[in-house]
Amino acid sequence: MPTAEQVQDWVAQPLTERTLTAGLTLLAWLIWLFVAYTAIAAAARRVRSGARWLRRLPLPTPLQATATSVAGAAALGAGHAAVAQPAEPVAPVTASAVDGSPISPDTADTVDVGEGVTIAGGWLPRETAEQVAAASALVWLRRRRDYEPLTGSGPPRHDLAPLSTTVAAVRAALDATTHPDDPAERPPPAEARAAGPLTVLPTTVALTGPGALPAGRGVLVTALLAALRQPADGTPTVITRRARAMLLGPAAAVALQQGLPGLQVTANLDDALTLAHGTARKVLLISETVPAAVGSRLAAVLDTGTVTAVVLGTSPVGATWHVDVHGRTSQVGRSQEGAARLCVLDQVAATDLLAVLTLTRATLQRQPADATAVPRPRPAVDPVTLRAATPEVAKPTPSVHLRILGKPAVLVDGRPVAVRRSAAWQGLILLAVHPEGLGARQLTDAIWPGIPAHTVTGRLYTTLSDLRRTIGAAAVHHRDDRYRLDPDHVDVDLWHLRTAAQHAATALTDHTGAWQKVIDAYTGDLAAGHTWAWVDPPRETTRRLVIDAYAAAVDAQPDPHRALELLEAALRVDPYNAHLHRRAADALTATGDHSGAAQLLHRYTHRLADAGLAPIPLDETTPSSR
Repeated sequence: MPTAEQVQDWVAQPLTERTLTAGLTLLAWLIWLFVAYTAIAAAARRVRSGARWLRRLPLPTPLQATATSVAGAAALGAGHAAVAQPAEPVAPVTASAVDGSPISPDTADTVDVGEGVTIAGGWLPRETAEQVAAASALVWLRRRRDYEPLTGSGPPRHDLAPLSTTVAAVRAALDATTHPDDPAERPPPAEARAAGPLTVLPTTVALTGPGALPAGRGVLVTALLAALRQPADGTPTVITRRARAMLLGPAAAVALQQGLPGLQVTANLDDALTLAHGTARKVLLISETVPAAVGSRLAAVLDTGTVTAVVLGTSPVGATWHVDVHGRTSQVGRSQEGAARLCVLDQVAATDLLAVLTLTRATLQRQPADATAVPRPRPAVDPVTLRAATPEVAKPTPSVHLRILGKPAVLVDGRPVAVRRSAAWQGLILLAVHPEGLGARQLTDAIWPGIPAHTVTGRLYTTLSDLRRTIGAAAVHHRDDRYRLDPDHVDVDLWHLRTAAQHAATALTDHTGAWQKVIDAYTGDLAAGHTWAWVDPPRETTRRLVIDAYAAAVDAQPDPHRALELLEAALRVDPYNAHLHRRAADALTATGDHSGAAQLLHRYTHRLADAGLAPIPLDETTPSSR
């Protein structure tokens, strides 16, 4: 403690060299204590988190460790097999004790390269994920086929609604393995992949355990997806009404009972066995627990060799598999070596994927032809885009030129600049498609669908920081919690197309020239060559701008030969559109080329069949046909 004399001296002259040194020393100690406390608290949080993770980690027994080593060596030697590591043996649990609660994978954003993909709603083998992507593409091809420009008889524009988050998550995970930023993460070649996900099933299998119902949903979805690409040769699926309700829930089962191609629902197991026994084709039968009294009849049906039965519960005949929540199986009473991994889905994910199947076979509802039909208003352009592309006052020439119609490219001061990461390309094109700006949550939901936003926010900030370094900090603004491209520094070809379409829709004179400017501004599909899950709605919206322009130009063209040339050019933009083919055939007929019209429709029918689409009648007269 200081003496009274020292206190008097300090009051008389507080700022001396000694007091300043003591004060700075004290401040330094306080800062050190604060940093030490922060570090210790962070380390404690990490230790607690690691302890929780270790408590959830199932430790293998010595026998399991040996079996795992053997299975892993076999998988590496065979390239890529559809055999997962054995699950820890657990006492069988009947399906009646399993609820329909959603699956919560430990890492919802994990991608199992080559073997399969993990999403928030479960796990899918790679082949099943590819079938989901194919079904999604088929939905958009059907929408392109059915679109009728500038008429009142076509389907409403709500057919541009994006597909479910589950579909987007599957496509994003698949795209990450097919086109990763790191080439080392690419999956093995197609010939090294496992056989079809349903080939691992025995003739009859009873699924038990906590993953029984999720695996049953996976079997149902996988079977219907497989039959989608080959409806004539695919295996039909027969399911009892009770089993359908167990898998999908009563509400979803009723909502999806119409329009699921390849699925037949029976009132009970007896009817299902009768239906399966009466067909000469391969049949997949899904049912609830099989009573002992029905076992002999099921065995008789199985003896035909055309039926594969999946039982949600117990069965007096066939094998019994215990399934965990991740789809890993172990056969009850047998060695676990070589156990398969099944697709597992919760009710939300399964319903989302089945809903895609209904969209692939939805029929076009036509209105009766009416010569007085009112043309549909042409799409308007967002005012923000219009002001950005056509400024009223002189502005500096943009230094960044972004081309996203066709293969994307970026030029800074006239020199090409490489954007190396897929996420950066997606963020840049998303901001170009939405000049009004997007929030961080909207960007993460689009680029990383199905993954909790808080887990990828850091990725987004890193992506945007890299993007700013690549094209310039002034090109991307962040104001009012929204990211935007600055039109003073960035020029986008899509903006010019939208402006031309807006001008053509409102022009009072020179309509032909106005529509021709729209046609000239379209240099290719939006982000051509990329299969991002979010890109389909804006890509199709952009394509329809130019299809509308071609249709309007044909309407204004008195020369039938020139009209035919425009229609042929429109078919190069969209070779799947039925309306354009109908009008092109009519134009060929009008010029006397009946053979050319027949050949055109014949080639179009084959193109639709090759894509898995059913043709729609092309001999109808529509208000826009001539």
